[in-house]
Amino acid sequence: MLAIFLKTLPFFALIGLGWAAGRLRFFPQEATAWLTRFVFYFALSAMLFRFAARLEVSEIFDPAFAAAYLGGSLLVYLTVTLVAFLRGLPAAEAAVEAQCAVIGNTGFLGVPMLVALLGAAAAGPILLVLSIDLIVFSSLITLIVTGAREGRIRFGTLRLLALGLLKNPMVVSMAAGLGFSLAGLRLPAPADEFLTILGAAATPGALFAIGASLATRSAERLSVAAWLSFAKLVLHPLAVAGAALYLFDVAPYAAGVMIAAASLPVAGNVYILAQHFGIAPQRVSASILISTVASIVTVSVVVGWITAG
Repeated sequence: MLAIFLKTLPFFALIGLGWAAGRLRFFPQEATAWLTRFVFYFALSAMLFRFAARLEVSEIFDPAFAAAYLGGSLLVYLTVTLVAFLRGLPAAEAAVEAQCAVIGNTGFLGVPMLVALLGAAAAGPILLVLSIDLIVFSSLITLIVTGAREGRIRFGTLRLLALGLLKNPMVVSMAAGLGFSLAGLRLPAPADEFLTILGAAATPGALFAIGASLATRSAERLSVAAWLSFAKLVLHPLAVAGAALYLFDVAPYAAGVMIAAASLPVAGNVYILAQHFGIAPQRVSASILISTVASIVTVSVVVGWITAG
């Protein structure tokens, strides 16, 4: 376990460095926003395209894997939603809390860290997890919030959802890379080297940006944030593990990658959605902060358990 912790430590150390730079105001919020933009639109997109372009479709899409991840995630989603209803929260607010419990930082933290820790073969399963998060759950929260506020789902809402997916660089880069692979094309050496160099900036840039963004987070509503962090770091990987290992018979290695991905802390894009809808942004912010700090230990434990077989 110590060996795994030492392997994950450099990744979290980069987050800590970003946090210190942001806390000392050496790296202001404006700089964090621009760094995040560079990583999101360029470095991470290059990494995802290169991963997808080098994979076969069978290495990315596995129906049993998708069913297990969706099933385990939906169980946690419904559990957190039920707890929110029992606390008297409206549907829109419950949806935001449920989003915290199932959407991990797969893009900025999971892709670079889990590929490094679990091997290059982890790229396919991670991309499928990221696709489900982006397409299914990001759409679900929008539909729930819109339906709760307007009483119905309009065609315009569905059109905006589709346009949003088409404009998301992570979705576009994965789809383009997969299309490249399906066409039987191979990247020319200069293009592959270009994407390798650009994609290499994704890991340090993304982790530093995560830390810098955490420097401005506040820790309000600690009891609720602690519950949501527990749901994300503990309940989510447990539910996914149960679905993968006992219900859908996912291959052991792919199941391990899925469980590790489910153990990641709350994603920053949940805060963006909460702020956009004006629903509990401080609560989400605190959940991101607490889950990220706690994941230094919990992710190491989960990865250690997975690698131990």
